[in-house]
Amino acid sequence: MISNNFSRRAFIQTSAAGVLLPQFAHAQEYQVPEQFKPQYVRIKGDIAPGQLLILPRSHFLYWVEAKNKAVRYGVGVGKAGLEFTGTATIDVKKEWPTWRPTDEMIEREPKAYGKYKGNLDAMPGGPSNPLGARALYLFQNGKDTYFRIHGTTQPKSIGRSVSNGCIRMINSHVTDLYDRVPIGTTVTVL
Repeated sequence: MISNNFSRRAFIQTSAAGVLLPQFAHAQEYQVPEQFKPQYVRIKGDIAPGQLLILPRSHFLYWVEAKNKAVRYGVGVGKAGLEFTGTATIDVKKEWPTWRPTDEMIEREPKAYGKYKGNLDAMPGGPSNPLGARALYLFQNGKDTYFRIHGTTQPKSIGRSVSNGCIRMINSHVTDLYDRVPIGTTVTVL
């Protein structure tokens, strides 16, 4: 059993370290809940190997590797009314992509995205870019849907419905997926 004195002392030491050594205050990286970490699972259904299946209600993306076998990743998805559903293909893949909000995002949230109104400015790729380390661009009939499967600067959004429609993944997870998925891959979002 841990005494109250030890707990108080540990709290004070930890707090002091955060104040005296601010460069280490945020050193601990966010830990993704176990159910949202990549794992091999059995999968039912008609999704052929080499395809992606996304189930937004459960916040999972499946890369189907073989009949009834998939790698499952946790994802963040679009807010109600902004989510993508249907079938698309991955026609473009980018490492450290640039990002620009869509015109609809600018209109919905002018305080957040107003600086992009009336210009073609884009945020360069890098660790602070909202698309994260990798992006897979979803197209239908050769036309960009403006929906993406991408990394995120907000890892706590995994397992939640909070995006402007895109499918978010932890950067290391989207990097793993990026390496597995070729151009032309079919993506089904139910």
